[in-house]
Amino acid sequence: MWTTNDLALDGELLVTQEKQDLKFPKIRWAGDSALVMAYEQVVDVGVNTQVIRCAEAIRSEQYTGVRDVVPSYCAVTVFFDPLRTDLEALSSSLSRHGKAQRETSFTPSTPRMVPVCYGGDYGPDLHEVARFGGCSSEEVVRRHTDTVYRVYALGFVPGFAYMGRVDQRIAMPRRDTPRTSVPFGSVGIAGVQTGVYPASTPGGWRLIGRTTLKPFDPERNDPFAFKPGDQVQFVSVTADELNASKD
Repeated sequence: MWTTNDLALDGELLVTQEKQDLKFPKIRWAGDSALVMAYEQVVDVGVNTQVIRCAEAIRSEQYTGVRDVVPSYCAVTVFFDPLRTDLEALSSSLSRHGKAQRETSFTPSTPRMVPVCYGGDYGPDLHEVARFGGCSSEEVVRRHTDTVYRVYALGFVPGFAYMGRVDQRIAMPRRDTPRTSVPFGSVGIAGVQTGVYPASTPGGWRLIGRTTLKPFDPERNDPFAFKPGDQVQFVSVTADELNASKD
C-alpha cells in the first residue's frame, strides 16, 4: 500500500513514469477491510487527477458497508466492513472506475489566494531554507509565492493539505527531529511539498511563515478550506495585514 509518507517527502521520486509497469492501475489488499487501487507511484498531476476521479466515482456508488474512500497522491483506498460489503461487486466497480479514468484530462481551477507573513517568529526556519537554497530570504519568499500549487491529498490531521510542487531550489528536507508543537496556521516546506498546519500539533516541516486562514473549521458549512485537486497560491503580507485578514 502506498501512502503519502511513502512518496519520498524529501523530494525524491521513487521511480520515473517512463519505467512504470503498463498494467497499472492495480487492486491490492490492505488488511482484511480495505482495498487499494494503486496507480503509478509518482507525484504527477495526471495520475492524481485519475485518483481523485476514481474516488469520486466509488463514493457515488454508495456501496453498503463502505466506511470511507480516501484518495492520496497515486492511490485510492476503500475502507469497508467485510461483514456487510459485497466484496466482489466493490472490487469490480473499483477496477472499472480505476481503469476508466486513464484518459481523464485536467482543467486547472482558479487558485485560492492564501495570505502569509513570512519569517520572524512566524517563520523561524526561513533563514535556514535560504541557506539551503544558497539565496536570500526574500528569494525564498519570491519562489514560494510565484508557484501555483496543487492539493494532491489531505491527511495527517483534518484539513492538512499536501501541496506541490515546491521550487527545487528551496525544497529543503524535513527536520531530523520534529517540533513537539507547531502553531496553527504555520506554513511549511518538506521537500517538494508545502502545506498549512490546521491546528497546533507536532510536526517536522520547515516553517517559513504563517497564515490566519483556517484549513479546517467544523463550524463552517464546508469544514475544509482545501480539497484534493484544488489550486493554491500564497501571497506575502505584512504582520499587520495578516492580523487584519479574516478566514
